[in-house]
Amino acid sequence: MFNQHAKWLKVTSQLPWRRKIASLNYLLASHVWRQDHNGFTHQDPGFIDHVVNKKAEVVRVYLPPDANCLLSVMDHCLRSRHYVNVVVAGKHPAPQWLTMDAAIKHCSEGVGIWQWASNDQSVAPDVVMACCGDVPTLETLAAVTILRQHLPQLRIRVVNVVDLMCLQPRSEHPHGLSDVDFDELFTKDKPVIFAFHAYPWLIHRLTYRRTNHDNIHVRGYKEEGTITTPFDMTVLNELDRFHLVMDTIDRLPQTGDEGIYLKQQLKDKLMEHRQYIGKHGQDLPEVRNWKWPVTHPLTIAASPLTPTE
Repeated sequence: MFNQHAKWLKVTSQLPWRRKIASLNYLLASHVWRQDHNGFTHQDPGFIDHVVNKKAEVVRVYLPPDANCLLSVMDHCLRSRHYVNVVVAGKHPAPQWLTMDAAIKHCSEGVGIWQWASNDQSVAPDVVMACCGDVPTLETLAAVTILRQHLPQLRIRVVNVVDLMCLQPRSEHPHGLSDVDFDELFTKDKPVIFAFHAYPWLIHRLTYRRTNHDNIHVRGYKEEGTITTPFDMTVLNELDRFHLVMDTIDRLPQTGDEGIYLKQQLKDKLMEHRQYIGKHGQDLPEVRNWKWPVTHPLTIAASPLTPTE
């Protein structure tokens, strides 16, 4: 049904006598990263892959990282005409990262550096921690806190993507970033650890023409899962904060022995996680109760929200 409607929108957009209609808005609130009752058979984020196959003038894909960004995105989508807008946002309690004003600005740009989470101001970053989606954003920010605590010498840039199509070149999609803008965000030669909501190869597909593509390492859903705890779903697919930190260390030889010892601590922590959920049926307290440790003018200290219905 989506396929037929998207093709109809494409054809009718070329007819000057046909008035544009309201957009078709998909809100996908049950996604693969929260599987407390639906098992492996219900896990598949591949709808996004199918959507981006359609003509660029028709499709839009948004992955807001928090509730304020979701409000901004949906306001835009409900006002739009003649598109198919796919919005992916979980319905479980989640941190609130941005104020409403900051969320509107961030969503309008589609992608941007979160300066409050970065520490590379006025210097070149050692690594770019990129994220797209609510759960990947949470895990990325948690990974950043581990890196900044244990490897404070590292310069880290956090980039959040709301509008997935920004990753494509502007020649392929009207929302695409120019090569100059893309290089300014993701650099030309630094490692990029990219935490993505869906299948990892979609990011490679969208960015393969970019200057720094060879340094982009993507973590996402890779067909692992079951009925389990929220954090364990990320661990099974190696999207969790501990794997993201280890991926960073592997690509930054300057971390030296400090990085080696931190990797061992994180491997031990993953083993502790496995044993804890097997015994208690819930995630470690440090995972369940984690919050961004530093307040800043754009965030509301990762306070829990009620589910978005």
